[in-house]
Amino acid sequence: MKIMIRGLSRLTTEQKVLSLLAPYGLVHYFHLVMDPNTKNSKGFGFAFMPNPSQAKAAIKSLNGTEVDGQKIRVKKADTKAEENGHDQ
Repeated sequence: MKIMIRGLSRLTTEQKVLSLLAPYGLVHYFHLVMDPNTKNSKGFGFAFMPNPSQAKAAIKSLNGTEVDGQKIRVKKADTKAEENGHDQ
C-alpha cells in the first residue's frame, strides 16, 4: 500500500521517516520529495508497505504525531498525487 506523509519538517530525513515506519512492518521504500531548485525537502513524501494491514496500522498510529517539531499527516496515497510529484 502506498502511503503519503505530509507536514514534515524541512529537516526531516528519509532515514528518520523509515525509522518511524519500521516498527509497523516491512517498508520497501520512502521517497522524500525534494525541490529541484533549492535541493531542500518539500515537506512530504511517499512510502510503500507491501502488507496493507501493516500500512493501515502505521497510518493509524503515526497520523497526527509530532516529528521534528511538526505535526505530520499520514494517509493512503492518492496515486495521481504521487505520479505528479506533489501533494494535492
